[in-house]
Amino acid sequence: MALTRISDIRRQELRHAAYQVLQKEGMAGATIEKVARKAGASKGIVLHYFKNKQQLFEHAMRHSNVLLRDEVIRRMRLARSPDQRLWAIIAGNFSTEFFTPAICHAWLALCAEVPREPQLARIQSVVHARMRSNLLSALSALVPPKERESVALGITTLIDGLWLRLGLRPDGMNEAQALVQMADYLNHRMPQFGWDDYLHRADGARMSSAPGASRYRRKRG
Repeated sequence: MALTRISDIRRQELRHAAYQVLQKEGMAGATIEKVARKAGASKGIVLHYFKNKQQLFEHAMRHSNVLLRDEVIRRMRLARSPDQRLWAIIAGNFSTEFFTPAICHAWLALCAEVPREPQLARIQSVVHARMRSNLLSALSALVPPKERESVALGITTLIDGLWLRLGLRPDGMNEAQALVQMADYLNHRMPQFGWDDYLHRADGARMSSAPGASRYRRKRG
């Protein structure tokens, strides 16, 4: 039992090291040797747990998706209404812990390998299926049935696009700006819920400083 636990810990350390190397080097520059140095291990140790580079970075992709999934779940558990639940899904994808140039660059590097790596494609399919399921669940009480797939696709596409933009232009986007864009989209599709208000609740001062945020500030009194 102890040996199994140690083995699991070591695998987790190597997955995390691979994830960190990907953020800095991208898929082309990431190597087993660099991951080993990052983890304070030998190349032989890495290859003991992962048979090749492809398998190692497949596990790094799983690792990154689990971290993001857990953040979204944490926020969803705090939601008390369908609109809060929808915003929790969206905001979780732009958490400052994950929505960084380095992580977006690593995500792009992994996505670039999807057409050539069936296992990465399967992981990506699971991620998209989970996102779709969460969105449709939240949207079931917000929009008519015939509109749900379209709105869910629009949200997913915009999230992917904003991650892509930050990955390609490290100085071109931040969490606050991304959420302004999401609120803008939701205000057009579901204006009755006042999505601009979400920009100023938990993160009021920071969100209100985002370019364009003032356009969506709700008028009061």
